[in-house]
Parts: sequence; structure tokens; C-alpha cells
Amino acid sequence: MVSKLEKFKQLMAELTDLNRANALAGWDQQVYMPRGGAEDRGHVLAALAGIAHEKFTSEEMGKLLDELVPEAKQMDPESDDACLILRTAHDYAKQTKVPTEKVAEFARATTMAEVAWEKAREENNFKLFQDELQHIVELRQEYAEYFKPYDHIYDPLLDDFEPGLKTKEVQAIFGKLRPQQVELLKKIAAKPVIDDSFLHVAYPEQGQWDFGVDVITRFGFDWNRGRQDKSVHPFTTSFGIGDARITTRFDAERAASALFSTMHEGGHAMYEQGISRTLARTPLATGASMAVHESQSRLWENIVGRSLSFWKFFYPRLQKAFPSQLAGVTLEQYYRGINKVEPSFIRTEADEATYNLHIMLRLELEIALLEGSLQVKDLSEAWNTRMKDYLGIIPPNDTLGVLQDVHWSSGLMGYFPTYALGNLISAQVWEKVQKDIPTVEQQFEVGKFDELLGWLRKNIHQYGAKFEPQVLVKRVTGTGIDPEPYMRYLTKKYTEIYHL
Repeated sequence: MVSKLEKFKQLMAELTDLNRANALAGWDQQVYMPRGGAEDRGHVLAALAGIAHEKFTSEEMGKLLDELVPEAKQMDPESDDACLILRTAHDYAKQTKVPTEKVAEFARATTMAEVAWEKAREENNFKLFQDELQHIVELRQEYAEYFKPYDHIYDPLLDDFEPGLKTKEVQAIFGKLRPQQVELLKKIAAKPVIDDSFLHVAYPEQGQWDFGVDVITRFGFDWNRGRQDKSVHPFTTSFGIGDARITTRFDAERAASALFSTMHEGGHAMYEQGISRTLARTPLATGASMAVHESQSRLWENIVGRSLSFWKFFYPRLQKAFPSQLAGVTLEQYYRGINKVEPSFIRTEADEATYNLHIMLRLELEIALLEGSLQVKDLSEAWNTRMKDYLGIIPPNDTLGVLQDVHWSSGLMGYFPTYALGNLISAQVWEKVQKDIPTVEQQFEVGKFDELLGWLRKNIHQYGAKFEPQVLVKRVTGTGIDPEPYMRYLTKKYTEIYHL
């Protein structure tokens, strides 16, 4: 006779398979689907989402959880079974509050919105996306209403990406971080501008692709369990521990864009590839949260990929790949160039000293939209106003402004704060890595990254989503999310580069 626990695990395996089929259709939509397929794909995604929601919120699942949760509380709290039951109970409590028809409607709406966003971005016209975004905002407002009473309307959405974290906690963290970053920027702005003109010449696309592939291969990206494609906006998606896919994009005027996108997304994928096989076909076979996920991508992209020790190994190879573009450019000039601090329009191209300000701007706008203090029709103007206030620049058009990110068309409100939180966690993790592996930077200089990846596998990756993010961060670093290590990292780095 099948036990309650075995029946529960079988149901969760089937649900995991359904959700991954949904993710596969979503990946294809962004990578290969012709634009004319949006309506049909919307029906497919809505059907899959609806079936998964009905199956997950069924009476059978509720009864199993009622019986298993008390048992889980008596198990080893770090066991796979206890973590799976309790994490599922948390998700079940949320999803049972949301009608299946609303889940399906949201899937259809975001499918159409992503196509409208791509067209609006191409034609530099926010109005082409306005109606779809208005619908998404209304659906997210309705979604939040299912979770009343809440401390803040943003809390239910944030919890989808960062379980257990509250809006007021994020605002408090950002409140401590913002003045310190602004002060650092003022000091940098008083110094001579760094010349990075060698980054803004034509670099053949195939050469960029090949170099990026070489870098993440050396990092430890497993090509037997992953692949890379091109998309409008770089992203990572996983269909299981054995299938993690990344995309990158190329910008004719930004030679480093594809490389750093590849490193960033490769960091996400290596996290997914490092999850313990014991968690396969369960909802625990993913990252602990989006902030923890971002800590991995930002660590590889910035702390490793923009470090001098990294480029001591890779720069001669880059010069060999692009001899005319980098003729006469020294290692020090290149290193300073890729770390140039300059307010910019595009978040994904922003330097480390200004990046978090882009996130704070988006958080304020999302909250205002959900609260109703900002109307979608006024979003483009509000965006430009905050860009002027935060970074001292005004986007010349919507493509470089309010239309630059895919997230709102995907309905991912509540996601943006995790980028900045991921930056903070990455610095906390890095401080611990340096204590545990004192020679880690010397290893980068000879192209060795296996000990770093092994440390991340052991301390973070293998656990997947077993632990709440704040619990995992504390296990690894000794504290919750803290902005101070990040400010120490930034201050040390830019003091050396800009001679502050």
C-alpha cells in the first residue's frame, strides 16, 4: 500500500513536470516563437497553468498536507522530506487563495503583453504597451487582495520571489544603502573620467560568443546539462537539474555586454546545475529565492568577472581574439574601462556603483502603481523624473527608459528588489569565501575556478530551496542580509581604481 508520504511525493513530481512543461513553452516563446504565435501560445500557457493550479490546490493535496505537516514538524528540520512538506504547505496556503481562472487569465495576459512590449520597444512607443501593462497591474492588485490582511500591498508579491521578507524590511535595507552609495558616487564623480572608448567599437559577434562560451566553460558550466541561445533580454530558465538554459544578447555599441550577460546567466545556471539530485522532480530543485539566485549570478559577473585577478588570466586571450580592437590597450586600462562608473540609462549595463539605484527606482514605481498613487499612463514621465533625481540623467526615449526591462510584461512585480538584495548577499558570501579560501584570487590569475565553484556547491547550491533565504544566508555568512559587506567591497574596489 502506498504511504501518505509516497503519494504526496508522486503528486509533487507530477506537478513539477507540469510546471516545467509550462516553463519550456515560455522559454520557446522568448527564444524561437514567431511573433504571430502569441495568441496560440497564450492559450497553451493558460491551460498548463490552470491544470497545474487545479491539481496543486485539490482537496487531495489539502488532505495530504493536513496529515503530513504535523509529522514533518517531528522530523529532522533539515531533512529533504520535512523541507518539502513545509515548503509545499506554505505555497499551498498561498495558491488556494487564488481562483484557477485568475491564474489562467494571468498566463494569457502576460503572453500577449510580452509581444506588445517587444513591439513597443522596437518602435520606441510606450503607448503600444500601455493597455497590456494596465491589465497586468490590475491583475496584480487583485492578486494581492486575496492575501488580506497584509502589512503592505506589495508584501504578497515580494513573498513570491523572496519568501518571508516584508516590504518594510527591504525599504529599511535600501534606506541604509542609498546614502552610502550616493556618497561614494559623489567622490567618484570628482575624479577624472576613465577612458573606455575601446569598448565602443565593433567586435564581431561570433568572437564575442566564442569568448563568452570559453569563460563560463572554465567557470564550470556543464554543457551536457545546459545550452545558450540569443534573446531580446538575457535570462535563465531551468527544466530540471539536467537542463538549465541561458540566453545572451549582443549590442553593437557595447562590446562587453554579451560577455557579462553570459557570465551573469551562467552563474544562475550553475546554481541550478549544482542542486542535489535527491531534490529532483520536486519544487525544492530550484534556488532558495531570487535574491539568493542573483547573489550567484552577480558574484560570477562582477566580483569574479570584473576583478583584476580574473583579467590577468583572460585579457591576453581577449587581445588575441580581438587584436585590432585592443591594440595598445593595457591590462590596467581595460580593467579600469570595464569598471568605469558613469550614470547610464540601461540597468543591465550599469556599473556596480550605480546599479542598485536603478533597482530602487523600479521598486518605488512598482509600489506606486500597486498603491494607485501612480497611473500606468503616467509611468514613462515618472520614470524619467526618477532617473533625473537618482542618476542625474533623462532617457532620450522610452526604449532606453521605461521599456528596457521585460519583467513587467512578464508580470514579475515583486522581483526587482531581489537584484539589489542579491548584490548584498554576493558580497557577504565573498567575504566568507576569502576567509575559507585565502588563495582564491591567486587561483583566478591562472584560470582556476573549481575550488570556488566547489565551495558554492557545498554551502549553497546543493540545498536548492530547502531553506528560507534569510535562513540560508545566515547559515552561510553568520548574519541576515546586510548592506555593509557590499559597501566595503565597493569602497575598496573603487578607492583603488579612482584613487579616492
